[in-house]
Amino acid sequence: MLIPPTYAQQLHSWFSDLQNRICHALEVIEEESQILDIYQNWQSGKFEKRHWDFQQNGGGQMRILENGRVFEKAGVNVSCVLGEFAKEFAAQIPGASQDPSFWACGLSLVIHPRNPYVPIVHMNTRHIITTKSWFGGGIDLTPCVTNDADAEFFHQELQSCCNRFNPDYYPKFKKWCDEYFYITHRNEARGIGGIFYDYHNTDNFENDHAFNQAVGETFLKTYPEIVRRNMEKIWSQPEIDTQMKKRGRYVEFNLIYDRGTQFGLKTGGNAEAILMSLPPTASWPA
Repeated sequence: MLIPPTYAQQLHSWFSDLQNRICHALEVIEEESQILDIYQNWQSGKFEKRHWDFQQNGGGQMRILENGRVFEKAGVNVSCVLGEFAKEFAAQIPGASQDPSFWACGLSLVIHPRNPYVPIVHMNTRHIITTKSWFGGGIDLTPCVTNDADAEFFHQELQSCCNRFNPDYYPKFKKWCDEYFYITHRNEARGIGGIFYDYHNTDNFENDHAFNQAVGETFLKTYPEIVRRNMEKIWSQPEIDTQMKKRGRYVEFNLIYDRGTQFGLKTGGNAEAILMSLPPTASWPA
């Protein structure tokens, strides 16, 4: 069995702190919003904590907000687990074909807003160790209603984040994101992209860890700003219809293509935590 790295507690503490700050930022937005009183007297949402134990070693904490004023469903999860991959899955993971032991720690979130003008967002940031080690993660945005100003702001901030570490990162990770978050059977992108990276190891742990942290900080800088720009806009049924269709596409991608979903389910992770990315409602119009 793999022994956790000496920096395991350092990473776990950072992911947990990021989880706390993200949940606080979203709860502040819930308190700020006024426009939803026009539609229905929804109460401001609060995150509920749910702990889970990994069947081998370790576990995680889910933070779930449901039926809020701004966020219909938001999940911000942290996990830190130690175990062994199943033989048939180990062959797909770098460094695990000979020794299936692994240690993994990270944060993953998906947010489904009520207002169709506020985009769906996904972000994760993680570190995995087998006989090799690497960071992975990214942020991508899925608007239901097109907003060019938001898209430009979002990508500019991601580019700025990447450029602090390497000017090659943004074009490389943007392309990776565009290719990864593509629904092949629909011949369409899931959203407007962002950045995606995996197996990231430059042989400079401190620098790679700092980049991973910067991605999390960029989420805190960008997404709350985009939410506040749009959360007071009034919507009607056509926008809801578009939102439901976009959510349906989100479900298709996560269940058919997403490697994180497959990783979690095939390593015995908590199904509720893994599938929290799915929206509360969706549709598949003919």
